[in-house]
Amino acid sequence: MSLPHRRFLSLASLALALVGLAPAYAAMPARPTLQVTTLEGKSYDLASQRGHWVIVNFWATWCVPCIKEMPDISRFVATHKNVSAIGLAYDDSAPADIKAFVAKHPVVYPIAQVTLDKPPKDFDAPLGLPTTYVIDPQGRLARTLVGPVNAAVLSAVIGGQ
Repeated sequence: MSLPHRRFLSLASLALALVGLAPAYAAMPARPTLQVTTLEGKSYDLASQRGHWVIVNFWATWCVPCIKEMPDISRFVATHKNVSAIGLAYDDSAPADIKAFVAKHPVVYPIAQVTLDKPPKDFDAPLGLPTTYVIDPQGRLARTLVGPVNAAVLSAVIGGQ
């Protein structure tokens, strides 16, 4: 076997091995469910938001783009009556630390903590932060956005609702 052919086979074998190491992601359900307890101790059920657009935003206290987008999401929710949001702190920090962080970076929408080892079952674990899932008024996943969002991005997905 020639040297170039052996190198090709070695690289092909390495590529297949690396693919096997990548996490497998199942497609999210068309109508994802989400039931969490907010930092204030209140129950949040995504199904109760039917009839509204919902922004489901995964973020972390250490994520600079997440911190930058939080006021933008908050303003968008405050100025669009048919839009709500839930912030999911995808963070293994102590709950008291997340509460302290939110006290310094207040938003108009509820925040819940989800840990890295137990993301909500109907949502893919984020490949990067921030990750935002936009749910339409019928409860269907409308768009997944990886990276920071702002009013222009949200308006492009949701419109002037």
